[in-house]
Amino acid sequence: MISEIKDKTEFQAFTPEPIRVLSDEGEWVAPFELDLDEATLKRFYAEMVAARMLDEKFIILIRTGKTSFIAPHAGHEAAHVAIANAVQKGHDWLFPYYRDGGLWLAMGTPPSEIFGQMLGNAADPAKGRQMPSHPGSKPLNIFTACSAIASHIPPAAGAAISMKLRNTGQVVVCSFGDGATSEGDWHAGVNFAAVQGAPAVFVCENNRYAISVELTHQTASHTVADKAHSYGIPGYRVDGMDVLASYYVLKDVVERARAVHGTALVELEVYRYGPHSSADDDSRYRPKAEVEAAKQRDPIIRLRKFLERQGWWNETAETELRAGIAHDLNTALEQAEAAGEAPAEWMFEDVLSSRPWHLEEQRRLVLEELR
Repeated sequence: MISEIKDKTEFQAFTPEPIRVLSDEGEWVAPFELDLDEATLKRFYAEMVAARMLDEKFIILIRTGKTSFIAPHAGHEAAHVAIANAVQKGHDWLFPYYRDGGLWLAMGTPPSEIFGQMLGNAADPAKGRQMPSHPGSKPLNIFTACSAIASHIPPAAGAAISMKLRNTGQVVVCSFGDGATSEGDWHAGVNFAAVQGAPAVFVCENNRYAISVELTHQTASHTVADKAHSYGIPGYRVDGMDVLASYYVLKDVVERARAVHGTALVELEVYRYGPHSSADDDSRYRPKAEVEAAKQRDPIIRLRKFLERQGWWNETAETELRAGIAHDLNTALEQAEAAGEAPAEWMFEDVLSSRPWHLEEQRRLVLEELR
């Protein structure tokens, strides 16, 4: 629902229903005209399909024993693509969480680096020193994902406050799952950013489950967006399975934050189709019928239906797109695997600007042992 919109991008906070612009059948339902061209819409679609296919590759990696952990992101693709296209890439900062595989890809992270991180080998820019599904990117200003839930919220707030003080014109976008909103770090970070009027946009990818804990067992708030009332900031509730609604709202909110309008909270209502992680059996806490019902609102299918209605997509285009993405991902995985294991001596690099004697001694002993 979109209420009292003065122009096509001025969305109302705290709407009773999630904001959407596409129906489940791919019909345009917004009270304003679409201003995205055919090429942009096709790119959004291609990025979502690539995100889904990347998730499928991760599943193959875990099942073949090539990686030790995955956090499936199927169902989150619209949120990932919307965030990536709402920010100024390489200028703004992202503080993502471990279920943001599609976001890393849509931001422009080379797939070979993503696979290198999943494999923990020499193709990993972090040199194999972080667990799988936790990448980051210095060139793209992507903070390394953290396992400790909500631990990245205070650093995101601090970064945004520094941007305001230095007047850099940058914005921080920090994403997390609904479970993070139950953590003290989340409250502390959001509260501090809000008080300081920091250019920070906190984005909750609400898939309704913190591992096996359903949302109603985590909070008494009607929605996550409602929590924004406590901090004196606007809260937007969005259909996160609608990539265009997610994009329009996030683009508006990010630019308002950049214009020194301060902090905001955006809740993207999504659904994860897979388990919480490769160590989880989701069949023990949610019925299969619920998952199948959620798949009927698939974000990829919804945008494809819209494109088909415009005469911009067909089965031939679909086949060609998927073949091209499969080729690129397969090539990237081959490149990552060819990089080989991360050298053991890398563990001594990037710790201090110059290695003290005791680290030099440890490095010598490790190399001797390996020889």
